Amino acid sequence: MGVDRITGEAQDITAKISAHYVDNARNLPWRVPPKISASGALPDPYHVWLSEVMLQQTTVAAVIAYFQKFTKRWPTVRDMAAADEADILAAWAGLGYYARARNLHKCARFVTDSLAGVFPSQEAELLKLPGVGAYTAAAIAAIAFGERAVVVDANIERLVARLFVIDTPLPAGKTDIRIGMDALTPKHGAGDFAQACMDIGASICSAKAPKCEICPIQTHCAAHAKGDQERYPVKPPKKAKPIRKGRFFWIEQDEKLLLVTRPEKGMLASMRALPDDNWAAGTDGHGQPPLDGKWQLYENIVQHSFTHFSLEIDLAVYQSEKIVTNSDDNSWWRLDEIDQAGLPTLYAKAVKWMARQKEEDRK
Repeated sequence: MGVDRITGEAQDITAKISAHYVDNARNLPWRVPPKISASGALPDPYHVWLSEVMLQQTTVAAVIAYFQKFTKRWPTVRDMAAADEADILAAWAGLGYYARARNLHKCARFVTDSLAGVFPSQEAELLKLPGVGAYTAAAIAAIAFGERAVVVDANIERLVARLFVIDTPLPAGKTDIRIGMDALTPKHGAGDFAQACMDIGASICSAKAPKCEICPIQTHCAAHAKGDQERYPVKPPKKAKPIRKGRFFWIEQDEKLLLVTRPEKGMLASMRALPDDNWAAGTDGHGQPPLDGKWQLYENIVQHSFTHFSLEIDLAVYQSEKIVTNSDDNSWWRLDEIDQAGLPTLYAKAVKWMARQKEEDRK
């Protein structure tokens, strides 16, 4: 492990990364460009917090449109706090990991109700906010408030692991990676430095086929010297995901589709969805329809991957005329407005599949 050798090189590495950022920073809607931040300007903490929550396990390209949509609809943390959770969840649909959206709303309310709408600047206080973990707290403190904080996301993790050939497999290797990043992080400008490292990790030091020939710190990179950059960071062997089976139920009437609100607890909690058979991460669904009648079954129309399991979905389409449902959790949604229902990606896939099937049937 090469962390021991960083002390003498740290200042030079940091200077080269920082200089590269000035001319090559990505233009992102939540950032203050480095040539402006050099004068002391800092981004809106609300924007930094929102973007960092959205970016957890999601690409920058996917997040930009959502960030712009959210900030247009809810310009301040107070606006978000005043919103209904259902509207937050619907606007979030498609980003995945929906607990982030629920925590987003909880955090907005906490900041508004308990902190007079002002985000704290210190890591320790930021960690007390709902849904804010160690990485997010460090990122907000450094980027939004100019505090010295050690920021380590997946891009930085990869960059530092290669730079110092940290070969301890993850997650144990995270400790050494943080030590390396701590040694590099400057006292002043930690936010810009963290974003500079993120940019290099995203655009140059990529997971596959890194562009070492244009890397500003190539001469310092021990993994490049060894010629095995893609080995780092060392990850444990992947475990095979179990495959679960579930069934969705399509109940249509007068160009409207029956939707339900999922339970307040569990996966995709409180979101609108098609009725289903109570599939879960640990078990297959029971397959029983919510109504008696004639059903047409389409098998395995959707495959969807979650973090710890994969799901194969059948779709049962109601064929009978009589529909009796009076559940408070049910609602009828116009099919020509279904994209406004905020369905989770899994259910949206099924709706799109059914639209294609109808097209085929009409031919």
